Amino acid sequence: MNQFIKFVFASCLGVAIAIVAIGALLFFIAMGIAGSAGKPEASVSANTVLHLTFGHPIPEQTNNVAMSPFAFKTQNILGLNDIKEALEHAAEDNKIKGIFLNMDDGFGAGIATAATLRKDLVKFRKSGKFIVAYSKYYSQGAYYLSSAADKIYVNPMGGLDFHGFSAIMPFFKNMLDKIGVKMNIFYAGDFKGATEPYRLNKMSEQNRLQMREYLEPVYRNFLADIGASRKKSVAELRQISDELKLRKPEDAVTLGLADEVGYLDNAISNMKQRMGLKDDDKLNTVSLEDYSANIEKKKDYSTKNIIAVLYAEGAIYANNGERGTIVDNKYIKTLRKIREDDKVKAIVLRVNSPGGSALASENIWRELILAKEAGKKIVVSMGDYAASGGYYISCMGDKIVAEPNTLTGSIGVFSMLPNAKELFEDKLGITWDTVKTTKHSTGMNAFLDIDDAEREYMTESTLDVYEKFLHRVGEGRHMSRDSVHSIAQGRIWTGTKAKEIGLVDEIGDLDRAIALAAELAGVDKYRVSEFPHQKEALQEFIDEITGQGDDDAVESRVLQRQMGDYFTYYKQLREMVNTKGVQARLPFLPFFE
Repeated sequence: MNQFIKFVFASCLGVAIAIVAIGALLFFIAMGIAGSAGKPEASVSANTVLHLTFGHPIPEQTNNVAMSPFAFKTQNILGLNDIKEALEHAAEDNKIKGIFLNMDDGFGAGIATAATLRKDLVKFRKSGKFIVAYSKYYSQGAYYLSSAADKIYVNPMGGLDFHGFSAIMPFFKNMLDKIGVKMNIFYAGDFKGATEPYRLNKMSEQNRLQMREYLEPVYRNFLADIGASRKKSVAELRQISDELKLRKPEDAVTLGLADEVGYLDNAISNMKQRMGLKDDDKLNTVSLEDYSANIEKKKDYSTKNIIAVLYAEGAIYANNGERGTIVDNKYIKTLRKIREDDKVKAIVLRVNSPGGSALASENIWRELILAKEAGKKIVVSMGDYAASGGYYISCMGDKIVAEPNTLTGSIGVFSMLPNAKELFEDKLGITWDTVKTTKHSTGMNAFLDIDDAEREYMTESTLDVYEKFLHRVGEGRHMSRDSVHSIAQGRIWTGTKAKEIGLVDEIGDLDRAIALAAELAGVDKYRVSEFPHQKEALQEFIDEITGQGDDDAVESRVLQRQMGDYFTYYKQLREMVNTKGVQARLPFLPFFE
């Protein structure tokens, strides 16, 4: 009887604690919602400066990035297109007198994204308004944006990074050999560098060649853009970089890369002076997020014609994936909905993906083909990268539009199977034995050696996927198999070069792709509708804890918070280790630091 009472008491106590915990969680959520809802909408008064910072990743679509559900102050992470819209609106807004570009938080985005934003900053200046830039320390990406300003301040104890572009790849083969792990690797394409870190201890000559041929033109574009604003030749800027001439903040001014060595208060005083304010007057500023929220979204609902913009960003997965990735099941449902909507006349597929699962890429490709067969015109718009699996889902477009610095191509595939038999047997003393019903019934696993027949099976499977890839590209680009193969083999290209070799039709941005889609569909009046629809971070969190969301998302958020900037590298390594089936993906992601 006493034992029964103990069990009953313990159960009741557990239930009570659970109720209190859930109640506390709901209380904090409610408080956050109330605080967020109760926050007055920021109004834009006359004589206001638009305050730009870029401390968050810049997704293609607003909020299509992993976010903390309890960071109620940052529940709206603007996407590239919404940032562009805000900058264009600010240039025409009489209340906005200028931009304060505060780069203290750095700038971590792709090269094409940076070039797009910089172009909009240059347009803003042409409207006759000022841009003042300040940072404690300018990374190359931060300075690239800031070079569009008409006044650049460098902190007296800060600096300006200007060392050039490079590709630094880690190689794991020697480590794997030491611990007794052998990677069985199968790949199609002499330039497919994704497997090199696991089978070599340095870059192959093919990989080194393609890296150089990608980096050189992108770096020239980088220098040319800066030179146009700072009235410097590409040769002068390259010499500054090669000779490491920027050794102290004053050097940036002497060499013409900055205008003044000063503090934050100096930058603020300069803006006040430009606006006719006194030193003790308050400088009105508005954040990019608040300003964007105040912009009235003008959509002509009188027209029934819709151009659907479908954002496909992040790695490509089969079945499951977190926010900011491309999951075949979800995209198939979204595409089916778009295909069955008679009001949608065309689709613009905005791709910013390094690739991923070949199976998932094929499934998405198939749904896009069905949309074409249903009469929808499809225009592909490429962002920072649309490579490997990212190009697989792009190649069927009626037209393909890329940025000059887009990294695309990488038409190649690979499979990897680790063998840890030596690790278990020699290092840990663990052996394995089997009872089989057929010769290969144990399957290919990490504990047993694969035999010649299994190796042949994996080789043929990988090559078969590569041949399908070549066929898909040939169909979409109206090229023969051999013509595609000659520019494929896993080789990467810039958007500009891809246009020369037939993988891309035009150089342009998302706006150009939307206009082109309307032309192909034969519609003059239309409205743009964005897909997929993004849930708010809090709603997504509730879905996760109630079992309706992605199981890995909470873990990823915790790791991202703990690892900071290093999470990107951890995520890439984890994706490679956890690959299933044949993969079509890049070995690295290019972005500014």
